[in-house]
Amino acid sequence: MKLSEKAAYLKGLAEGLNIGTETPNDKLISKLLDLVADMAGTIELLEDRCDELTDYADELDADLGDVEEYLFSDDDDDECDCDDDDDCYEVTCPACGEVICFDESCDPEELICPACGEEFDAVCDGECDCCEGCDEE
Repeated sequence: MKLSEKAAYLKGLAEGLNIGTETPNDKLISKLLDLVADMAGTIELLEDRCDELTDYADELDADLGDVEEYLFSDDDDDECDCDDDDDCYEVTCPACGEVICFDESCDPEELICPACGEEFDAVCDGECDCCEGCDEE
């Protein structure tokens, strides 16, 4: 039974007992019953609003969880995706710091960062066969 139904029941009980406004005690009881009815209505409104806000917060929490999973997923993006059998090179983009992996099929002179779109030249460390005429040896 809801609070407003209980308040209405009490008011009906008071009317059944012929409590009206004749005596000071009757007036007091009548006013208290009106107050109880008003309070019951307000409490029910607050409970409904609280339920709505709880549902909304749950939805926000689920959406935030999806965003966190997308942003902070452990995809090992810093790891090179090449097979161990392939000759694979790792280069760090000087513009954004993203680690880029490429193999022999890619021209290191025309390497473009997939994260920021910047084109940069692969820097030879002198210990590779990445380009012809490497004078870093």
